[in-house]
Amino acid sequence: MSATLRPTSAHWGSYQVVVEDDRVVGVRPDPEDPAPSPVMANTPAAQHHASRVARPAVRRRWLERGPGPDPRRGDPDDDYVEVEWATVLDLLAAELDRVRTEHGNAAVFGGSYGWGSAGRVHHAQSQLHRFLNTIGGYTRSVATYSHGAVEVLFPRIIGTPAANRLLHRAPAWTQIREHTELLVTFGGLRLSNTWTTSGGRAAQTAGPEMRAASESGVEFVSVSPLFDDTPEDVKAEWVSIPPGADTAVMLALMHVLFTEGLADTRFLDRYTVGADVLRSYVLGERDERGDRPGVERSPEWAERISGVPAGELRTLARRMAEKRTLVNVGWSVQRARYGEQPLWAGLALACCLGQVGLPGAGFASGYGSMGNYGGGSTPMGLPRMPQGANPVDSSIPVARIADMLLEPGGRYDFDGEERRYPDVRLVYWAGGNPFHHHQDLERLTRAFGRPETVVVHETHWTATARHADIVIPSTTVLERDDLTASKGDLSVRAMPRAVSPHGQARDEYDTYADLAGRLGLREEFTEGRTSAQWMRSVYERWRSLVARHGAEVPGFEEFWERGRVEMPGRVEDEALLGEFRADPEGRPLRTPSGRIELFSETIASFGYEDCPGHPVWLPGPAVDGGDDGFPLVLLANQPSGRLHSQQDMGAHSMSQKVGGRSPLRIGPEDARACGVADGDVVRVSSGRGSCLAGVVVSDALRPGVVQLSTGAWYDPSAPGVTCAHGNPNALTEDVGTSRLSQGCTGQTVRVRVEPFTGPVPPVRAFEPPNGIGAPA
Repeated sequence: MSATLRPTSAHWGSYQVVVEDDRVVGVRPDPEDPAPSPVMANTPAAQHHASRVARPAVRRRWLERGPGPDPRRGDPDDDYVEVEWATVLDLLAAELDRVRTEHGNAAVFGGSYGWGSAGRVHHAQSQLHRFLNTIGGYTRSVATYSHGAVEVLFPRIIGTPAANRLLHRAPAWTQIREHTELLVTFGGLRLSNTWTTSGGRAAQTAGPEMRAASESGVEFVSVSPLFDDTPEDVKAEWVSIPPGADTAVMLALMHVLFTEGLADTRFLDRYTVGADVLRSYVLGERDERGDRPGVERSPEWAERISGVPAGELRTLARRMAEKRTLVNVGWSVQRARYGEQPLWAGLALACCLGQVGLPGAGFASGYGSMGNYGGGSTPMGLPRMPQGANPVDSSIPVARIADMLLEPGGRYDFDGEERRYPDVRLVYWAGGNPFHHHQDLERLTRAFGRPETVVVHETHWTATARHADIVIPSTTVLERDDLTASKGDLSVRAMPRAVSPHGQARDEYDTYADLAGRLGLREEFTEGRTSAQWMRSVYERWRSLVARHGAEVPGFEEFWERGRVEMPGRVEDEALLGEFRADPEGRPLRTPSGRIELFSETIASFGYEDCPGHPVWLPGPAVDGGDDGFPLVLLANQPSGRLHSQQDMGAHSMSQKVGGRSPLRIGPEDARACGVADGDVVRVSSGRGSCLAGVVVSDALRPGVVQLSTGAWYDPSAPGVTCAHGNPNALTEDVGTSRLSQGCTGQTVRVRVEPFTGPVPPVRAFEPPNGIGAPA
């Protein structure tokens, strides 16, 4: 059979798969993509890998003993039993009915982080939430691992509408190229992060647009522990700082602006509240509580923390005041203890410069963090699978999952409220892998041992699937028809099926329809439609919405035949808070003051010592944690070889591994001090666990800093090592950013690196569990 090309899309972009004899044998870039992501090369190996879930499976201990807590859940040597579809659906429907009847729907946790598919119809999160809403609701999670602190803090200090624009309608790169003179980014502008967009992107434009901005004269300054945190061709100046020192640097820059008369007091007086409080704190006239003198946050003070010479900080502050400057704080910076502080301080720095609301200037949080940030916006909306309404008012911050499972009824604070964790008896997970996203994986394993039942829909035998009692095999994006687009995207694209489903894998929609039928709610879930009919309905509903805005797109049949339609009404936004700057009285912000809150009486009233009422310096453990036998600071940033943990066994991901394990980058001096060299297998240890990794010596890191990207499949199979494969969340601490946002803190941890002695254990992460037959 001759090879054929089939178009498809993933969160890392649109591309083509080469299909031969019903198998994916290669990939090719989309002809319209100017800078396609190399991550697409993972697809062929992942699509037909031995770790695919081929048939429904039930954990033997659950099958024989029935529901109940089980500390052996997740044991690498646990057994599974493959069963028929009718059997697994009967078991699951009965268990859902039991839990709902005995404990109520709040006892069901709907865990789906939404990255399982780029499709708009077969979107794992939408499908699961629609099903759980149909059967009476569920406990949900709120906010994200990526930018949880942003999502909670900014509605308080600039109002919810402006906070949404900050995340979803940032000024376009074209505006930066035209208007910006200096872009100072804390946390870099990592190119590989821009390959990823929720829903994918028709063309990878961020990298070329950054390069075009540099070529047009925009100057870039990267404040980061990593030299290569920005693309080489933007020629960024590197200000090397330790992880966690960003807020100290920002306060010192503000100190220069205040003491040298460079702060824009007219802007501060008209558009902000609390500038006087912030100024007195920065100048040392008061401490963070405001009841006694504090420490002057001068460049000399910041030099002791950051290592950046005071003269260099003064020069940078003056330069920022002279030029049209955009201050960007990447999402990585806020994924640490007190992660709210660099965000708030970054906004305050931009306000002191007086350029907030000007085209190409002011404040941003997300450039270099995701591909659609600064890539335009789509005010007319996107095609969406309706999820229905959740009648259960029960939620937790997404990064507090282990706390919820381990501490039912436990008290915690979140965004000014005192809350208690629900008593969850059944975890239903689809479209995500918490054993990638979450911290302290030994603790998460203990947490997964507490529910009575864990259900997982999966395409592969991930660590999350191996912690489940019931595992449902799901199709991949290449095994079903769908359509996709992302916020700010250039087009809506068809995703026709490329190959047949693997083994007995089914579309999740069909699985939920059959489950709903067993619970007497099939019609309510399906509304009488097949998934193919839903796809047409979703598209036509979006088409009608577009028409109400005065635009027109072709009907579904024409769209499907053409393969894509241009996104109607797409705009490239000019300035964040531009309307507010032009008319602060007529267009006030939705904050208590109507202005930007550099001091928030609301947040101050919460009494959180870990997040006071204005930006302050709170040294996290990466900066002020002492040695305690862990002399290095590890950065657990996003991987360049894959999206999160997806397709970790693919060719591009595997090409980066060292000895089959995740690469640990370490500087030459630190490598010599640790007694390790290129290619060595090392043990990386923290106060919580250990993992094995392969050494890559690099001079692109600040001394004292090592880098181990996230995404290696968790492998607890080796005795004496938390993870044999190199997952950094075997090391990180499971604690929130603060009591305000309870965000993820997995970006940094103090570690020790040492040679691994003795026989190196095999990596078993990609092996199916015991009892699972050969893949079909």
